[in-house]
Amino acid sequence: MKHRLLGAVAAAALVVGFGAVAAEAKTLVYCSEGSPENFNPQINTTGTNFDTAYPIFNRLVEFEPGTTTVKPGLAASWEVSDDGLTYTFKLQPGVKFHARGDFAPTRDFSADDVIATFNRMWKADDAYAKVSGGAYDYFNDMGMPDLIKSIDKVDDLTVKFTLTKPNAPFIANMAMDFAAIHSAEYMAAMLKAGTPERVDQEPIGTGPFILQAYEKDARILYKANVNYFRGKQPIDKLIFAITPDQAVRTAKLLAGECDIAPYPGPADVEKLKAEPSLNVQEQEGLNVGYLALNVKKAPFDNKLVRQAFNMAFDKDAIVKAVYQGAGQPAKNPIPPTIWSYDDSVTAYAYDPEKAKAMLAEAGVKDLSIDLWYMPVQRPYNPDAKKVAELMQADLAKIGVTAELKTYEWGEYRKRLQAGEHLTGMLGWTGDNGDPDNFLGVLLSCGSARDGGQNIAKWCNEDFTKLIDEAAAISDVSKRTELYKQAQAIFHEEAPWVPIAHSVVYMPMSKKVKGYKIHPLGTHIFEGVDIDE
Repeated sequence: MKHRLLGAVAAAALVVGFGAVAAEAKTLVYCSEGSPENFNPQINTTGTNFDTAYPIFNRLVEFEPGTTTVKPGLAASWEVSDDGLTYTFKLQPGVKFHARGDFAPTRDFSADDVIATFNRMWKADDAYAKVSGGAYDYFNDMGMPDLIKSIDKVDDLTVKFTLTKPNAPFIANMAMDFAAIHSAEYMAAMLKAGTPERVDQEPIGTGPFILQAYEKDARILYKANVNYFRGKQPIDKLIFAITPDQAVRTAKLLAGECDIAPYPGPADVEKLKAEPSLNVQEQEGLNVGYLALNVKKAPFDNKLVRQAFNMAFDKDAIVKAVYQGAGQPAKNPIPPTIWSYDDSVTAYAYDPEKAKAMLAEAGVKDLSIDLWYMPVQRPYNPDAKKVAELMQADLAKIGVTAELKTYEWGEYRKRLQAGEHLTGMLGWTGDNGDPDNFLGVLLSCGSARDGGQNIAKWCNEDFTKLIDEAAAISDVSKRTELYKQAQAIFHEEAPWVPIAHSVVYMPMSKKVKGYKIHPLGTHIFEGVDIDE
């Protein structure tokens, strides 16, 4: 009862400033780990951003919560032509966009909204192409600009995508966050008003929750969409209480001030499991944490140096100290929970003496580097600073001096993607359950562009040819063979030091009903309820 009262008081306090909340409103408080840059998942691609945008938007197809199974979203059904080049989506009728402030929609969702959404990312001359920075990392790094030949409106409720070549992951890709459907009518209204950025900062979607207010570094308030096409949600209010400090999130959860608090410190998991008022869901993560070696800069343009670095780190010690057993050392760029993982790859052994000898063979001595670490906890790395400190100590053993650096999270990502670093820590949670989502987005030549998500800036044409060939066929066994060949090239060329794959924990109050930990890392609140 104590926790319940504290939670109620905290929830009430959190919404002060957002206006009165009806006494009978059901409110769920999610203690999130950071503030979003904005609410457009086309532009900002961190998990934090995706989480804050997800309640607002729908996609043509979506993932069943807790699985990588694709289900209808704004598309009620779809057909694929025999040659794999044409995807025809039949859209749900009667879907309403949100109304907010000075905008009220005059029509239902239609094919025009699908076309406007994708044209922004696809057409350089679209009026929205450069709004809010105009960087569409997922769309570009997945090769969408070259893959899409045309997008045509067949009628108001039918839209047809024609591709330049078959693409096996295409339907799953349409379920990803970047494919969130925006209102063409709202985009046009904001353009006319001279405030196009409001589309990204004060978004209009069709999703189960409407963004009501946002206070940077403090809270985000959503209210249930009473016109939602799948029905009103069990909860009336959803609050993201922004709580970057891991220990504070845990304390607030224990005090009943949060109903759900992600990314607990590994050392706290057993304590949380023992708390009678809490439920701790857990799942093998579809993720990888890694240290990218920028191959565009010496000495990491030398394969010998990259391989030496792969022998320099005691990953077992890192996993034990930081992940506290809730993870396993990584040797491939994809996790063992995804199909096509090649377990026959032999991991680089921890061997500082051999690493030192290889550096000498490469003509490298008295090496000083920067080692960038993330300022936030992520599912694939619960404490990047601690990992960096352990890596710094390991590098000292082979005569390498490492200066640790970090930046604010958005700035960190931006600088990494621009290739400013020499070595940089990052990671990835899969978005669609397909190996192409790791290998293509993170390691292809196309994503090695300035601003791309290939932060090693590694472009190996043989590797890219293999994954392009795999994406163009639907036979899983043939795709698996090609991805295994690609993993062998990655291992030999060593553009990363793969660090670990983690177990993901999601602690929550036992009052929370219907929440499922999601393998793709997204926090989905549709259908979630809470006991009063």
